[in-house]
Amino acid sequence: MSRPVPNPGILDIAPYTPGKTPVAEPGRKVFKLSANETPFGPSPKAIEAFKQVADHLEDYPEGTSRVLREAIGRTFGLDPNRIICGAGSDEILNLLAHAYLSHGDEAISTTHGFLVYPIATMAVGAKNVVAAEKDLTADVDTILKAVTPRTKLVWLANPNNPTGTYLPFDEVKRLRAGLPSHVLLVVDAAYCDYVSRNDYEMGIELVATTENTVVTHTFSKIHGLAALRIGWMFGPEHIIDAVNRIRGPFNVSTPAMYAAVAAIEDTAHQAMSKQFTETWRNWLAEEIGKLGLKVTPSVANFVLIHFPTEGKTSDAADAFLTRRGLVLRGLKNYGLPHSLRMTIGTEEANRLVVEGLRDFMAGR
Repeated sequence: MSRPVPNPGILDIAPYTPGKTPVAEPGRKVFKLSANETPFGPSPKAIEAFKQVADHLEDYPEGTSRVLREAIGRTFGLDPNRIICGAGSDEILNLLAHAYLSHGDEAISTTHGFLVYPIATMAVGAKNVVAAEKDLTADVDTILKAVTPRTKLVWLANPNNPTGTYLPFDEVKRLRAGLPSHVLLVVDAAYCDYVSRNDYEMGIELVATTENTVVTHTFSKIHGLAALRIGWMFGPEHIIDAVNRIRGPFNVSTPAMYAAVAAIEDTAHQAMSKQFTETWRNWLAEEIGKLGLKVTPSVANFVLIHFPTEGKTSDAADAFLTRRGLVLRGLKNYGLPHSLRMTIGTEEANRLVVEGLRDFMAGR
């Protein structure tokens, strides 16, 4: 019996596997620390803005996300006409792949880059080329060596998920300068709001001064709007024009749009979250390090914890912590089978994880 057959390469794609969602049990408090969600939720102003549009859900959204593009423009000093919004930055990444990659092309990502990159690349028939990282950090020279005449796009998460590492802005500029002019550099800055390093820049300056660079961002992390699926991109006019031609006409819902406007304007909520994250990120790295476990230095809202390959393994630690209601992220699908990624949670959750890891390492 015949049946529809997917395009070549589609069934070679490993489906994206999200972080575990814990199942609540009677009498046990559960902490989900597997998806890099903010422990504070969205700004109360964003929640109120969301509620205010609930009486008009029968109306289609304004198709260009104008009010949100203008709010982003005010916040970052950008031309709203060079901004495009999407149903999460994931949608925008896929739109870029559809617009700039085709069968036989190549796109470069790094060893432990965001898994959406190879999915978006392979979905359009292009080849995903992996450039090795150095100390779990993207390496400019390795990326440049991976370029061939077929290379059309480079994906760069900065900071990177799931490692938490980043490239200084001078290195990103060196990467751009070393790439052929026809190669699109996509800087994914989903976690940029948590970075407090003087040598970091999310990529806006590079986009403003080149014709072949874009930067994407999301409202899912520090803004706490993950359930609404909303992200944005700043790029050259010709790239925005190309992506707009294939973007769905109503891809951003009205509630998401107005909640995002309120969220980006609530700078106090963002500052509070950033300061809390930085304080507890440092504390977790120090306390977990005292237990004999290595923690990769992170600038994001999570830490990457490394376990021995035998004995006190990451699998055993994951099972141990899960029994205590502490759900972290296993990383076999990211090529890190001996590591767990922990979202920085509430003070209670953070202390319980350290206590749990202490008992685990001591065999209690």
